[in-house]
Amino acid sequence: MGISLGFHIVFAALGVGLPALILVAEGLSLGGDATWRALARRWSKAFAVLFAVGAVSGTVLSFELGLLWPRFMGRFGASIGLAFTLEAFAFFLEAIFLGIYLYGWERLSPRAHFLCGVPVAVAGAASAAFVTAVNAWMNTPVAGGPLAVFRAPAAGAEIAHMLVAAYAASGLAVASVYAVGMLRGRRDALHRRGMACGLALGLAASLAQPLSGDWAAKTVARSQPAKLAAMEGQFRTEAGAPLRIGGWPDETRRQTRFAVEIPRGLSWLGYGDGAATVRGLDEFAPDAPPARVVHVAFQLMVGIGMALAALAVVVAFFAARRRFPDGKWLLRAIALSGPAAFVAIEAGWTVTEVGRQPWVVQGALRTARAVTAAPGLTSGLVATLAIYGALGGGTALVLLHLARRARSDGDTHDAQA
Repeated sequence: MGISLGFHIVFAALGVGLPALILVAEGLSLGGDATWRALARRWSKAFAVLFAVGAVSGTVLSFELGLLWPRFMGRFGASIGLAFTLEAFAFFLEAIFLGIYLYGWERLSPRAHFLCGVPVAVAGAASAAFVTAVNAWMNTPVAGGPLAVFRAPAAGAEIAHMLVAAYAASGLAVASVYAVGMLRGRRDALHRRGMACGLALGLAASLAQPLSGDWAAKTVARSQPAKLAAMEGQFRTEAGAPLRIGGWPDETRRQTRFAVEIPRGLSWLGYGDGAATVRGLDEFAPDAPPARVVHVAFQLMVGIGMALAALAVVVAFFAARRRFPDGKWLLRAIALSGPAAFVAIEAGWTVTEVGRQPWVVQGALRTARAVTAAPGLTSGLVATLAIYGALGGGTALVLLHLARRARSDGDTHDAQA
């Protein structure tokens, strides 16, 4: 399940952010600008491939929910069913309008074609929001029927944090592709605008991400104190607990070694009071989550997030001076920002899921009791690895083919003309 989620979340994030970029590019082309139209058309072809692969991996996940977690679905299926139904409707809406959008490039007026892209962007974000709401309910369950999913204490913070991360990663992924092209000498208008558009979305979201992250962390502090303790490597209950930067949790000695500690920082960030008491992992034993995995993943996510925010400040400095950020070292940083943003998403999802253990539904159903007792899981794991390996490799090859064909067809030259 972890492998399936880790694979699918990449396509889910791109399904949120890439349609927004396509809409921006096509919107800018409505006045007759051929370069922006070429970008929108190229990105729509790539998105069609990514959407198809995301649909396949999402379908595998839906089967795994029933096959791998029968007790979870049997007990809580009625609680989460509405959210998944709404997600399915959002997916169908996205698929229908994406088909019209792709088919209508030469068959609809420019304005009508642009408007057909709006439901794709809206439905993509809604689909991600519905699924994230289910996860938030699993972290902070409340009673009250199918609508309870949307009243979970963690729902607002998790949805905001996930959507902002998706927009940041999608924008920076696009920017990184064009940054690599510019490093290879392709500095035409299409590359410059493509990188600028991706940076505008990706870095704006990167600046917003610390705010949504602070909201999410405060929600965790209130509703999942064991997860907070694992995130920060806090083994003992302590008033005025320090904020740890880096470090390696030693679960034998029950301490986090090699960390830089900011006195009272965790108490202040988590509860708005430097003297507040933070409950330690020892208080939750034996049901405490694995500190080493959660802490390292959290530090990786935060570290990348802060680096991307710093990159946003640097690019904003160039923009304020009306200079294009095309220096070699800056282009290299932009080229790395796209992959780094997706590493941060994977790390964040690890914090969310592993930090809840040993519970599938926090405080209500343990992972060991929810998982299937059926034999043959090893064969299923091998098959999953093979399927996703083939999907990932095939996706990369198709996207590379589309990029090469676009260059050989000379659409860059056409756009400049």
